[in-house]
Amino acid sequence: MEYLAICDECYITEQERLLNEIGEFTIETEGKTFKLTQDMVSVKRFQKILHVEEIVPNVIEPSFGIGRIMYSIFEHTFHVREGDEQRTYFSFPATVAPYKCSVLPLSQNHEFVPFVRELSEALTRNGVSHKVDDSSGSIGRRYARTDEIGVAFGITIDFDTVNKTPHTATLRDRDCMRQIRAEVSDLPSIVRDLANGVTTWAEVENKYPIFEGQETGRKEMTEE
Repeated sequence: MEYLAICDECYITEQERLLNEIGEFTIETEGKTFKLTQDMVSVKRFQKILHVEEIVPNVIEPSFGIGRIMYSIFEHTFHVREGDEQRTYFSFPATVAPYKCSVLPLSQNHEFVPFVRELSEALTRNGVSHKVDDSSGSIGRRYARTDEIGVAFGITIDFDTVNKTPHTATLRDRDCMRQIRAEVSDLPSIVRDLANGVTTWAEVENKYPIFEGQETGRKEMTEE
């Protein structure tokens, strides 16, 4: 009887049909076969009022909408700079960051324009989404703006880029804020490999010199 009590309605209905037609049906349980006849079992249907019914669900249907995924990403990547509560940033992995890189000319001087154009075109060819910020704000303020929207890396075109050959520029990592210096022609492929997870920032720092400061400035460029 315990076996029949746990059977579903479809099975019971089928056994009821056999019971009415041939007067018996068989069941198999625990490796044994049992024959049940009309004088042993019958099927009755009735209504029962349940004031409390406890149900243990056996199916869990998780829901993962895009809103929940985005909230989780924002929640786990939002940070505040140590020692400066006003400076916040999103540490999006470069592979999912909307913008992989920013291009930041240090000056609005017309001699910087060719380098901005060259880098922007090369980044596009390499499939690197980027943002050019040539506004008049200080470089620190512009770094902070790009950090706030989670841009992973930043290329800065400074006076050494214009004044010295071979032409080089700096590449900044958003999370550690350290910078390296490399030739302008190499930077798009470096950023591409970083964004695609082919290389790491630690490997880049081991390969290229750490940037510590400009060697030339606005005055030297003007005199030339």
